[in-house]
Amino acid sequence: MKTFVCIKRVPDTSEAVVKVDATGKEVDSSRFSFDINDADNYAVEEAILIKEAKEGTVQVLCLGPQDADVMIRMALAKGGDSAIRVEDPRINTKDPLQVARVLAATVKQGGDFDLVLTGCMSADNWNMAVGVALAEELGVSHAAMVNKLEVLDGKVKVNRELEGGLSEVLEVALPAVLTIQTGINEPRYAPIRGIRASQKKELKVLNLDDLGVAEDEVSEANSLIELIQMYVPELESKAEIIEGEPEEKAEIMAQKLVKGGLL
Repeated sequence: MKTFVCIKRVPDTSEAVVKVDATGKEVDSSRFSFDINDADNYAVEEAILIKEAKEGTVQVLCLGPQDADVMIRMALAKGGDSAIRVEDPRINTKDPLQVARVLAATVKQGGDFDLVLTGCMSADNWNMAVGVALAEELGVSHAAMVNKLEVLDGKVKVNRELEGGLSEVLEVALPAVLTIQTGINEPRYAPIRGIRASQKKELKVLNLDDLGVAEDEVSEANSLIELIQMYVPELESKAEIIEGEPEEKAEIMAQKLVKGGLL
């Protein structure tokens, strides 16, 4: 099995104050810490599990700056065989379709493949679009929001998470792109031996010229998406505490629901 797994470096905003920078089109990330996107971490683990069960190779793909190398090396330490990082200021990373175009060109450069795994969504943009767009660019089958998979002869059997707690079971012909949901497995920690070995594994850095992608195919000027403004929504509280005995509270609540047209 030849598997590619796409990962993204994203900010950890859990304990940071999110502010928009002076341009009004970017978030001020100067005080953020960065790490691998959560869903991508599960995709890495799933790729390694497939390699261990079916043999083959796992190649890590990342579109990002040099600072992402630490994150990439950790994926290699867990069991990835090699990696490619694409870095080029001409790429419009705000457009998921153009990002998918760059990733597809990177995959194609590697020749034939069986699977491409991505996280189901990124923690910074939440578009849920790159994985399925990547399948379209590659001209292969895909399944999104996969929370269980089994590799069969020439195909994969997957469970997809749907709305309302429903699940869908599909058989998808290989080669294919799968977007992986969190919880599909339990990502491992990188062993010390693996971390040392990862420093010797190949990590190529490519740009648009290396991939044979024209700038106008991935530029902001030719994007169908235009970012006009970013802002932090104002918090407005409309909560009302109803005091009194239970019977009084119930009567007041009923009156408000009737008045509001909810009953």
